[in-house]
Amino acid sequence: MGENQTIRLMTYNLKYASPSFEPAWEVRREMQVSMFQRRFPDIIGTQEGLKEQIDYLADHLPDYVVVGEGRKGGDDDEHMAIFFRQDAFRLREMGSFQLSETPEVAGSGPEKNPRMVTWVRLATIHRPTDRGPGPYPVDYRGHWENTQEFYVFNTHLFVGEGRRLARLNAARLIAERIRVLDRFGEWTSARPVFLLGDFNSKPGGEVHRALVGDPESKESGLLKDSAAGGDEIDWILSRGDVEVLSYEIVNDNDDGVCASDHKPILVEYRIRPS
Repeated sequence: MGENQTIRLMTYNLKYASPSFEPAWEVRREMQVSMFQRRFPDIIGTQEGLKEQIDYLADHLPDYVVVGEGRKGGDDDEHMAIFFRQDAFRLREMGSFQLSETPEVAGSGPEKNPRMVTWVRLATIHRPTDRGPGPYPVDYRGHWENTQEFYVFNTHLFVGEGRRLARLNAARLIAERIRVLDRFGEWTSARPVFLLGDFNSKPGGEVHRALVGDPESKESGLLKDSAAGGDEIDWILSRGDVEVLSYEIVNDNDDGVCASDHKPILVEYRIRPS
């Protein structure tokens, strides 16, 4: 990749379609679609979306491809979905794992509200403009060599005072998975990694330190926070040669009425050429 690339990522807890939450999903869904269309992030990581919610957003956001499954496998339960712009990225690889002692077993962990991670490896769609002489009509080698790849992880950690250790162990498992997923091989440069989610923890706590390190220690963490001194439980963290250009807590509302009990976090990064 020979030029800087900018990328805009959003994390958003949709609030599941609860019959007791006001306004109802049938009202909130229009607000969310409008917000996504106005902001038009490159990538969106959502939490708590049930199948009907993810289906509705996918139907009304045709610029995006959506991947992900329910916490108990298939379409069952809440999804950790990832939406990405189909005109900007190719899906190279995708997967999920449970935040449990048996990460590969769908739905493992507590019987109620198990937790999981959805991840993707994406490649920037690169269309060379220089069509000089070559053995093929299109020089596929330059096309491939100038394609930036990166990972996106999306999660929702356990909630409640009694789940403190579960959150910490989940953060450690995510860090372990990220640590080994940054390269294709030793001959390649490291790929950036972005971690999005609702962590049900404040910055500076033990979950945050497990991912970004302790500022009082000389040891650097695996990831970097996009916010300095933030107070939110929704974060976007990164690893690799990237730079935060802007950070925003999106406060879109309709006469004071919000579409969720969370506010989206929108971060623009610059990915430096490798």
